[in-house]
Amino acid sequence: MSSFVLKIIAIITMFCDHIGYVIFGKISFFNYIGRIAFPIFAFQIAEGYRKTKNLKNYIFRLFVFAIISQIPYMIFINSIIKINFKLNVFFTLLFGLLCIIVWDKCHYKILSLLFVFFSCILSQVLHFDYGAFGIILILTFHILYDKKIPLFIIYTLLVIAKYIISTYYYMFILFSIIPLICIFLYNGKKGRSLKYFFYFFYPVHLLILGIINNYIK
Repeated sequence: MSSFVLKIIAIITMFCDHIGYVIFGKISFFNYIGRIAFPIFAFQIAEGYRKTKNLKNYIFRLFVFAIISQIPYMIFINSIIKINFKLNVFFTLLFGLLCIIVWDKCHYKILSLLFVFFSCILSQVLHFDYGAFGIILILTFHILYDKKIPLFIIYTLLVIAKYIISTYYYMFILFSIIPLICIFLYNGKKGRSLKYFFYFFYPVHLLILGIINNYIK
């Protein structure tokens, strides 16, 4: 399947995840489906790094949409879990990309590891969506890009480590394997181009769902 198809799968399953919280107000089957989304987005960052013609623009674009998405994200999460402050997933994707760049460009691996370590600490302290797990997953997709068996093993261990303390971890782990299957079916082709649709979909749908949950339900 093409990159376009992967992105479509990711946004549909992400939407299922978020609408599940709005409808049910608790963990439901919709949220199991939602486990498919983030690993595909994480893979797309590793793939985007390899395919982009302008890395600086790619970084800037992620940063801009991280800022744009923050208010809709806060409206949404405060409507479902009443949390004070978190940073949206674009910040996770941005720092994951920065870790890839440092990993590749820095000649001293100890410095690369320190950058990854402090990025993970920062992601936890500032409550990035998916936190350190998200950053490590993005870097894992890059380092093990064409090594399917090691990638499957490390990916599975990361997923188990993330969800082992969850009441629903069996189902979360099971559904988190599905995106890896989709990624293994990726054919390396771009497919149709709707680049900014995928960027704008995130803040727009969060804002709509947040308003619905806060003011209409």
